[in-house]
Amino acid sequence: MYLHKTIGAVVRAYNEEKHILSVIESMPEYVDKIYVVNDASSDSTLEIIMGAAKRNSKIVPVARKIRGGAGSAAVSGLKRALQDDVDIFVMLDGDGQMDTSLINHFLDPLVFGKADYVKGSRLSSREHMREMPAFRAFGNCLLTFLTRAASGYWHISDPQNGYTAISRETLSKIKLDKVEKGFAFENDMLVKLNAINARVMDIPHPAVYRGQQSKIHYPGFILSLSWVLLKDYFWRIRVKYLRGNIRKFEKETGVVEPRVRHME
Repeated sequence: MYLHKTIGAVVRAYNEEKHILSVIESMPEYVDKIYVVNDASSDSTLEIIMGAAKRNSKIVPVARKIRGGAGSAAVSGLKRALQDDVDIFVMLDGDGQMDTSLINHFLDPLVFGKADYVKGSRLSSREHMREMPAFRAFGNCLLTFLTRAASGYWHISDPQNGYTAISRETLSKIKLDKVEKGFAFENDMLVKLNAINARVMDIPHPAVYRGQQSKIHYPGFILSLSWVLLKDYFWRIRVKYLRGNIRKFEKETGVVEPRVRHME
């Protein structure tokens, strides 16, 4: 428990046999539940997770039989976490690139009511970007602009960052099955969050790669994500600002718009 809030960490893992155990074991004591999602790994990731769960009752294995990608793993983990009494959900990956000692920095804005959704940003300074490959840095900067336009959050950066935290109240307003299931999950999530007027905050942190190769093929990913964001932009404008679509907005987001009743 952290400042009287129960904390659940959702860890996504695909072929992370070299790193997943160290990620799990490095979780701060105040994390109450650790939902480790194995996205149909072909290595020994699942066996390592199951072994760790036998030794630590905080660990809740979530095994996917078919690989669905980063977004599908996130949705599976969050859906499982929603079944428990958890106030704040932290999302990170099992590759060891996200420093678990920084989790409290993601929690504080939510605990103190300053934000509804918090995400990491490795583009906050040149020092933080030092380990990021040049082409990836360029791609992230380009996608930052496109995601800002699509989501309406002009203050955010590094939208690909999977290190995030969200309050239970906010997450319960999002229809997770409607969010993109691949590597576009984080970008599309921002669009869905803006549709419900959620407050989003960036948390600066350094990029860490440890010589690992990204699972994203950036040239093709940028093209496909650009199409997703273009559709997202028009979806957000339609459901948020065109008042004739209130009912469709409620159906697609799960948020019921308050009706104004005139006094007789």
